[in-house]
Amino acid sequence: MATRESSETNRMVSPETGETLMRGVRPFTVTYKGESMIVDLPGYYPPSDGQGVHVGDDMAAVDAGLRALKEKIDGVPAPSTIRRMRTKLKLSQREAGSLFKVGENAFDKYERGLIEPSGPTIQLMTLLEKHPELLDELR
Repeated sequence: MATRESSETNRMVSPETGETLMRGVRPFTVTYKGESMIVDLPGYYPPSDGQGVHVGDDMAAVDAGLRALKEKIDGVPAPSTIRRMRTKLKLSQREAGSLFKVGENAFDKYERGLIEPSGPTIQLMTLLEKHPELLDELR
């Protein structure tokens, strides 16, 4: 059975049960390597505590939570951290990709969360954030 969304964007018919789901936000626990955080997960939910349906960018909250935990635990910078580091160094995405020898479009992909930078790239970004004067030596 196909999911049917009503003309009112705050309602949807459940593809499994046929009941009307209402647009809302519920807490969701994201866990990574034994650490957890709670994020607000938008979706279409039944009046009871049943399963919700998530569409479009609804899962972005879970992705952001997972990236925050990976940054905290593994030191893998989140896309927003990468953007902040790059702009602090006054580099365009293309300049950063060329300077770091990772390709012209790599920083676009890092900052959109499509791929994660390699360990050496993370280390170099972290070093340059602490010592921006070393940027001239790389050039």
